[in-house]
Amino acid sequence: MSDKKIALVTGAGSGIGRACALALASDGWTVVLAGRRLSALEETQQMAGSASSDCVCMSADLTDAQQVANLFNAIIQRLGRLDLLFNNAGISLPYTTPGDLAASDWNAAINVNVNAAFYCLSHAFKCMQTQQPQGGRIINNGSVSAHVPRPGAIAYAASKHAITGMTRAAALDGRPFNIAVGQMDIGNVASDMTTAMAKGIRQPNGTIAPEACMEMNCVVDTFMAMVRMPLHANILFATVMATQMPYVGRG
Repeated sequence: MSDKKIALVTGAGSGIGRACALALASDGWTVVLAGRRLSALEETQQMAGSASSDCVCMSADLTDAQQVANLFNAIIQRLGRLDLLFNNAGISLPYTTPGDLAASDWNAAINVNVNAAFYCLSHAFKCMQTQQPQGGRIINNGSVSAHVPRPGAIAYAASKHAITGMTRAAALDGRPFNIAVGQMDIGNVASDMTTAMAKGIRQPNGTIAPEACMEMNCVVDTFMAMVRMPLHANILFATVMATQMPYVGRG
């Protein structure tokens, strides 16, 4: 059993999840890397360099409630406790107006962005509630779309609004158990998912225009500021965004 603090990062095989997992490992945490593709998780582990021995890869389909239960059971059996969950895994869909969105695509977005997030939050909450010493921190990956939608993105916007409700409810319910729950709402960040933004993306007025993006380290720095808070303090919501992106006044 490790004497280090234990973190679980979902969606740790790429993008924001990978970057934040590497920051935790560099900061001295034992980090469980979770996601569908074991090969991608192992790439993240290798990128941790000298801290790779403090990274544990556990593949799971987070939309499967039983696989999530197995994941958390494995964490407790191997590492003894859980101090931090970064509830990060998520998907987006191509531009689609509400009347043309297939039920299967709606369900896919809700399964990953809402159901999987709840399964992980629920198990993390129970671990933190029952372990000794009691408590821990849960950080949900929201989005600026948790506040205002992009055009043609009803499933993503609805799912991220649901994350906000989940964050508020869990933060309230976590008070008696020393569980701090917060949410990081992230704007345009340079990653594989946002490459198209620099070339041009649909705007509310129907035009296609490029949007400013920030570097990944801006997200990581915000995340680590939330992580390093003592449990008696909590950053409930943090919005980090490129200064020039059209978020304030969107629509």
